[in-house]
Parts: sequence; structure tokens; C-alpha cells
Amino acid sequence: MTLLFDIGNTHTHLGLADDTRVVKQGDIPTLAWFGGGAAARIKQFIGKHEIGSVVLCSVVPRVTPLAKKFVRATWKTEALELNAKTVRGVGIDYPKPNSIGPDRLANAVAARARYGTPVVVVDFGTAVTFDVVDARGNYVGGIIAPGLAAMTNYLHEKTALLPKIEIREIKTAIGKSTEEAMLAGAVHGYRGLVRELISQLKRELRVKKLPVVATGGYAKLIAAKLPEISAVVPDLTLEGLRLVGQAKV
Repeated sequence: MTLLFDIGNTHTHLGLADDTRVVKQGDIPTLAWFGGGAAARIKQFIGKHEIGSVVLCSVVPRVTPLAKKFVRATWKTEALELNAKTVRGVGIDYPKPNSIGPDRLANAVAARARYGTPVVVVDFGTAVTFDVVDARGNYVGGIIAPGLAAMTNYLHEKTALLPKIEIREIKTAIGKSTEEAMLAGAVHGYRGLVRELISQLKRELRVKKLPVVATGGYAKLIAAKLPEISAVVPDLTLEGLRLVGQAKV
């Protein structure tokens, strides 16, 4: 089995993959790498499976060496770290390739493999990112916007009266309470943001039809009323890591 680590700012997403797909997923807090609790949780996640290889991507530089050290000590092997130099499955047409988030490259690899080109990935994480693979199969850049939770938490933290809210679906655009008003701005507003950015991308890529793949925590919620989104794939990043690992074997 291949063990997969997608190390994000809040959570580290874990995956177990065979030769064809990601067969198991789980999460641990990224802070667990610093407190010493990560190893036990990962071993519990793996259970009795035998690990033959490890692939990781990380947007938290302080955690990367800790994860690599854990892999080395546990399985006497080196983890393959996905970055602009090790990526397989997409080309890169970008001025500073090393500045591309490795999770974004993983998403691009998986989206291209599953949906062809051109293709766009929208990842609803701490930030909302759009990643674009052009018709030639090259990663050409993208868009970064504040995440839903980041936006609503900011309003709560920077104002005296706006509450912390749990993001959920809301039918009306006219809030009858402060919470409803914030939800309308977040949910309907984000759908508008995503719709407009997809429209802009279609114009720049000069295409009428464009597969758009959503992933990340709020992907299902936001995609529910956005026909512009072709599919919601929760394990897209892990699938990209799996494909890169296979290509390196």
C-alpha cells in the first residue's frame, strides 16, 4: 500500500492507496506533528496494512522535515515529496514553478487524469484556490481568494457585534437575523464569486465548455447550486499524490 500525506495548515489528510485508487482516508490535526501525537494516530489509521511507499505534499514547511523523519524512522524509506521538480502528469508553464503550492499540483494531476484538458480545480480549503490546466496539459496558474471560514471568522474577530457562525445552506438572500445575513453573504456571495471567476477563465482559455472540479471542505455545499461545477471529488489531492507516486515507481 502507498501511504499519502496532504499536509495543510489546519489538517493533515491521510490516505491509503493501492494500484488503482485511494481506498481509505482520514484526518489528523497538523499541530499533532509538533506535539508528538501524530505518529500514534497515523499508525492507528494504517492498522495492519503494509506500507510499501510514502508520498507527501506539504504547505507547512515546518512540518515537512518532521513527516520525512517519521517515515524514515518507521519504514526505513524516503518519502517522495511532491513539488515542481518531482511532479508527473502535468507540465508547468509558470514563471516561478517552485512557488506553486504542491497540493495545487496534486489537484492538477488528478483533474487532468480524470477529466482531460483544459480543466480547472476549485479547492475550498483555508483559502479558496482555482488551478488551471490548459489544453496542452500544462499547469498555467490560478486564483487565490480567502476561504469561507476565514472570511466569516475575520468578521467575527474584527467587529464587536458580529457572531461566529457555522456555515450552512441558506435559501433566502435577505437575512432576518445577523446570522442569516452573514450566511447569505458567505454562501450566496461565494457562489457568485466562483461563477464569475469560472466565466473569466472560460474567456481567457477561449472555450465554451470547461470541466470544473471542486474539492475541499465546503466543496459540496457551494457546488450544490452551481451548475458550472462539473463534479465534487473529496479525495482529489490524495488521488493526485497516488498518481505521482505511481509515475515515480
